[in-house]
Amino acid sequence: MHLIDLQAFLSELSENNNRAWFVMNKPRYDILRVEFLQLVTELITSIQKFDPAIAGCEPKKALFRINRDVRFGHDKSPYKTTFSSSILPSGRKKPSEGGGPAYYFQLDANGRLFFACGEYMPPADRLKAIRDHIINDEAGFEKLLKDKKLKQLFGELQEEGKLKRPPKGYDADLKHIEYLKLKNFMVWTECPYQGLSSDEVKQTLLKAYQSALPLVHWLRGA
Repeated sequence: MHLIDLQAFLSELSENNNRAWFVMNKPRYDILRVEFLQLVTELITSIQKFDPAIAGCEPKKALFRINRDVRFGHDKSPYKTTFSSSILPSGRKKPSEGGGPAYYFQLDANGRLFFACGEYMPPADRLKAIRDHIINDEAGFEKLLKDKKLKQLFGELQEEGKLKRPPKGYDADLKHIEYLKLKNFMVWTECPYQGLSSDEVKQTLLKAYQSALPLVHWLRGA
């Protein structure tokens, strides 16, 4: 896709986040949306070569809408200033739906490519299943934590929202109690997409997602 045009559109949208501007620039958005869909389609085709489970993911269902849900937040800006996608077998994108581990990425107005893998804020029953999996599969979990490719590219599991105390029902002296306090089981990182071609962005994502495959497999075992 034309990344220079995408950043220009998103940058202008961030400065004119209102319906009137968006309607006037809808033809630009429509073209970029088609190009983004093509990128996601190519990604799904390539990812399924090392993760066949996502072969049935429909590209259109993997795309997030640009419209924001403004019902509960203080920010009433009607549009997101990112193009984003979440690729997973179920096609579910909302954390509350418990869709399992996902391959996520977004391109923002500041020229940053953010990409992640795993489960973000899974619902309570799914979170319990993951925590129990840590306890029941200590060897597998420890092997995951030591995976060199995963750590080199993404670092450690993210601690956003981590509990200060052990979760209810789990003893404080459990071996991996610090990981049991996590509310997300994800890795993520970012890099500039300025100066990259669409194919270079795709290759960056594919390398990252292949490195994160051990995390995906481990979570699916929960």
